[in-house]
Amino acid sequence: MMKRSAFGFVAAAGLGALALSAPPARAAVDWGSVPGKDIVLFYPGQSSYEWALTESEMSGAKSFRTEGKNCDTCHIGEEKDMGPQIVTGQKRVFKTGEKPSIEPTPIAGKPGSIPATVKFANDGTNLLVHIEFKEGTQPDAKQDPATATKVTVMFIPKAASEATRTGCWAACHDDAASMPSAAGANRTKYLPRTHAKLTRQGGGDALKPDADLAKLKADGYVLEYWQAKLNPGAPASAVSGTVFDKRQETAPSRASAEASGSAGNWSVTLSGKMAGGGPIDFQQGGLYQVAIAIHSGHTAKRFHYVSFERTLAIGSGAADFVAVKK
Repeated sequence: MMKRSAFGFVAAAGLGALALSAPPARAAVDWGSVPGKDIVLFYPGQSSYEWALTESEMSGAKSFRTEGKNCDTCHIGEEKDMGPQIVTGQKRVFKTGEKPSIEPTPIAGKPGSIPATVKFANDGTNLLVHIEFKEGTQPDAKQDPATATKVTVMFIPKAASEATRTGCWAACHDDAASMPSAAGANRTKYLPRTHAKLTRQGGGDALKPDADLAKLKADGYVLEYWQAKLNPGAPASAVSGTVFDKRQETAPSRASAEASGSAGNWSVTLSGKMAGGGPIDFQQGGLYQVAIAIHSGHTAKRFHYVSFERTLAIGSGAADFVAVKK
């Protein structure tokens, strides 16, 4: 979203395939035959949707508002340099000067970015996503003692236009838990148009009338996520959920998860029915957007790594990722 900074592009190196240890929940896919894409996930600090739209605080806000530039336009390729600046709590350096820190409580020794290789496929019934990543040496943040690592894929339909432009930032607000304007509240993620009013501090707790919310849902204004929960030496578990006026898990989970890993190298496959079990029906030839997040080192809430938004085509098409038919 902000103007191109001094950060340079460093491509993430692909990771070798790892054998899956859990029994497959869906039809097996030869991932070696599926084309993938290397991406970098970076640590974003306390960067909320409202912060990103505030010109006095974020230099790209004007370009976003008046020129139609999205986050990915300027920032894909900069992640490996942005993350280390943010994670340590230091000031952020740009060609136009310095900007204040957006991490008031840094975790000592935490890496600033994670390289990942991402692949999608479908078997006509199920959509599958395969993610190989190297999380590095992660300090134990002791925020989520039950889960060492969480891998989340967010699916974004066209109707959620704020998210198609900003990815998961559209659901991350300044008054959510652990964010600057939370004031002790434990709010989860939510989409902007579900709230009665949005200010620089977020949307608070006042929602739009029920009829308006029902119309938004009927129009497909909702995000869906699949998440794999990982602990070394244990089978992966999966949850799925939605983000609308709040983040809410679905039961039973639409997603299944398989994973293996050692020494910080993980190979994870999430899969789920293309139709049914969630708000999004994935159609052959359909175009969607996705964003990926990884919590490492027993972290929770905002203390994660995130990707910028990418396009996803089902079956075939022009997109960053193509879920090829297998």
